[in-house]
Amino acid sequence: MAGRERLTRASHSGLPEWLGRPGPSAYHRLNPLTKATLATVTAVAAVALGGLVGPALLVIGAVLIPAVAAGVLGRLLRLSLLLALPIAISAFLVNLFFFPGGRTELLRIGPIVATAEGLGFALEILARILAISGAVTLFYLTTRPSDLVLDLERRGVSPRIGFVANASVQAVPAMVERAVQITAAQRARGLDTEGSPLRRARGILPIVGPVILGSIAEVEERTMALEARAFGRPGRRTLLWAPHDTAAEGVVRWLLLAGLLVLVVARLAGVGP
Repeated sequence: MAGRERLTRASHSGLPEWLGRPGPSAYHRLNPLTKATLATVTAVAAVALGGLVGPALLVIGAVLIPAVAAGVLGRLLRLSLLLALPIAISAFLVNLFFFPGGRTELLRIGPIVATAEGLGFALEILARILAISGAVTLFYLTTRPSDLVLDLERRGVSPRIGFVANASVQAVPAMVERAVQITAAQRARGLDTEGSPLRRARGILPIVGPVILGSIAEVEERTMALEARAFGRPGRRTLLWAPHDTAAEGVVRWLLLAGLLVLVVARLAGVGP
């Protein structure tokens, strides 16, 4: 009922309809800063914990369980694996075959030797990479960038910083969408983008050039539009809407940050495994 009232107020005030629309799950409806804090703490803690058990528990407790609650587990697994797979494969192979000081031989391929110590360390690195990519992907799938920008601006963050964060998140999807449109347009003009690898290579330049030029033109148009709306004026702006936040979420954010600080200090002091 509260979400419906916010949506009604947003529509009557002239704001975009999607701005006050509640998320499909309780996790979606969390404050963007809460989800950003959880993703950051998970990524840093995966590195600070070390070993295999700690990052694995983080993947289960801070990534998989929230993804199930938000109903995005399938998309999370696909995107996080796609994001982490190139780095994970290279890191796994390098540590497996070239780990310094490895003595227990598992496999020998000519002069290259895979050791048990290298395998153990490679699995640890793999768990950290999966925790980091999963945390980032979960935040991306459950948070609208505009909501995060508005929430940061409400807390006193410079609008320029918020705009940079929003533009960075939206840059890749926007370029992909523009590339798809330009590819379809070039095919309609007779460009051959299928067949042998040589033909595909020849078709790259007519696509890449318009994508880059279109991105530059879009940046210029967006800059002019922002300046026409007094984006660069000094002082804080009056926001017509901001994401909902609660005192309990504020306490959770501070507890997460405090726990991360304790973990980092303990690791630097040599305490723990």
